[in-house]
Amino acid sequence: MAHSIPFSANSHASFFCLLIFVLIYWKGAPVYGAKREHDKPYHVVNVKSLDPNPYCIESTKDQSKRESLKVVHRHGPCSHMNEAQTSAPTLAEIMSHDQARVDSLQHRLRVKLDRNSLDDSEATLPVKPGRSIGTGNYVVTCFEQQEPIFNPSASQTYKNISCTAPQCSQDLKLDCTRSTNTCVYAALYGDMSFTIGLYATETLTLNPFDVFPGFAFGCGLNNTGLFNGSAGLLGLGRGSPSFLVQTASKYGRYFSYCLPTLSSASGTLVFGKDGGTTNSAGIKYTPLSTSSNGPSFYFIEVTGIKVAGELLSICQSVFSSPGTIIDTGTVITRLQLEAYDALRTTFRQLMMNYTMTQGVLPFDTCYDFTGHNTVEVPTISFVFGGNVEVPIPFPGILIGSQELACLAFAGNSDASDEGIFGNLQQQTLDVVYDVAGGKLGFGTGGCS
Repeated sequence: MAHSIPFSANSHASFFCLLIFVLIYWKGAPVYGAKREHDKPYHVVNVKSLDPNPYCIESTKDQSKRESLKVVHRHGPCSHMNEAQTSAPTLAEIMSHDQARVDSLQHRLRVKLDRNSLDDSEATLPVKPGRSIGTGNYVVTCFEQQEPIFNPSASQTYKNISCTAPQCSQDLKLDCTRSTNTCVYAALYGDMSFTIGLYATETLTLNPFDVFPGFAFGCGLNNTGLFNGSAGLLGLGRGSPSFLVQTASKYGRYFSYCLPTLSSASGTLVFGKDGGTTNSAGIKYTPLSTSSNGPSFYFIEVTGIKVAGELLSICQSVFSSPGTIIDTGTVITRLQLEAYDALRTTFRQLMMNYTMTQGVLPFDTCYDFTGHNTVEVPTISFVFGGNVEVPIPFPGILIGSQELACLAFAGNSDASDEGIFGNLQQQTLDVVYDVAGGKLGFGTGGCS
């Protein structure tokens, strides 16, 4: 069966003896058109498109390049991981796990953790949305094999890392089994899932041309929680144990992805500049920065938010003081309190023609579109450092169904907490990480 693996741009984990990579994703709605209402730009959308699509629709994007991996949603019809599932998680369940992840990330940043560790941001190799760690995630499928569990004893290239090896103390500050001189790791995630196992090396083969001997990874022996169906995690953070760092000689610390809009569609995860993007000429770059609070995270500068083409009145210090990270493991974007209040107020004013309804936490701006064939929703765009304006695709504006469609943003509980640019707002965009060059690129139409 095809191997699936969760991935995350902020995770610096390698992958388990189970081999799956997952990216967080929630079913979105396609935009059927856009028009200007009273000189304001709006999305005009068929309300039925807010409901889940039961059919698998493959992306038309070229995935033939060997550096390119397919991405799908774990609970969508394109994912083999969904075959045994009777139903997808509810919106309330998705957001409960998502909040646990956010709490964990912000706690790490708040207490200035300086230790690299496995975290719950995941990446998969053809990306499919999945929910293995903390939320509904994207997963990638690598290759065909008979069993999803990796058996170290059957490998001639597998080797446990000894207690005295530099990786045992430098990479993850792990424990040690003195009797066998074997390095041991343990990782606890925000949703209380955990994995414990051996720290080891193996020859990692993504395809016949991209082979990495001596790749360090965690071989999970005791995995509990939301790992169901996943073979492992692929970490793409800045930390030394991550996939990104260990493959730097080949890929130059450069990767890109497109998260698909529909749970029934597929996207891509690409390593190296040679993999290219759908529209490389249309990519606009904003600076990437680092912080001593979280050296493995990708910090970006948010300078403003536009709703229906108008820049909201938000002091720039609201964004710059705590800062903002981009994270594929978080579903919905978290904003600083003042920024969210401005967004919510303006959005509600422009949606007064629709009936508001009670939402589920953390949503406080939700609508019941029953009786409507189409809805007109104001556009939202983010402005990043370098005056880079990124339009948020419609699936990143509303989340849910036609009976319960909620503004897909939430405010932080504390003004000092960092903002998080989540995966829902990244859907259908080409997102390019030129880590060596210190910049992050955005382009539209990435999955088509």
